[in-house]
Amino acid sequence: MPHPLNWFRPGREITVNDKMQSGYTYVLTAEAGRSFDPDFSPELTPAQMLVLGIFEGHYLNDCREEFPIEWFTQADRKLSPDFPDETKNCFGVKSRQPRGEWIRRGWILPFDPDPRGWFQWYCRYWLGRRLDKIDERQIKRWAAFTRHQAQVFKHCRPGDLSCRPRQRQALLQWAYNPFL
Repeated sequence: MPHPLNWFRPGREITVNDKMQSGYTYVLTAEAGRSFDPDFSPELTPAQMLVLGIFEGHYLNDCREEFPIEWFTQADRKLSPDFPDETKNCFGVKSRQPRGEWIRRGWILPFDPDPRGWFQWYCRYWLGRRLDKIDERQIKRWAAFTRHQAQVFKHCRPGDLSCRPRQRQALLQWAYNPFL
């Protein structure tokens, strides 16, 4: 059963049963959206990202019960439960690689508690789950992604959202403001 955002608070135990995880449990130890590592300052919340349109609308469709119901009701027009649909992306372009490629490149590791990758980690982190070593690794990956923001600044006129749409979509999918 999905829960409202105010249900997610420190001490709450979340049990995950979806297509990619069964019986995985974690405990929230921080308040939702607060107490982030000082090296991690995302520019967008998971809810904002979903509303804008990410991962072809097909990312968390089978695990809605794990996350706040508001995230999905507000993003309903940007979701595609049956199949990936690049028109659901904010910039209308495909900008992701298959999960197998992420595994091959070592971006998703066999021991990861987040088999869907960075965004799943961010959703759980935002809700208040903290796992020191995993958090450290994912925050470093997020920080390294800022190079794409520098490329958009370098090559695009301010406000020209048609410039580098794949890179802008990727920025959005890593919680960076793509509207530079």
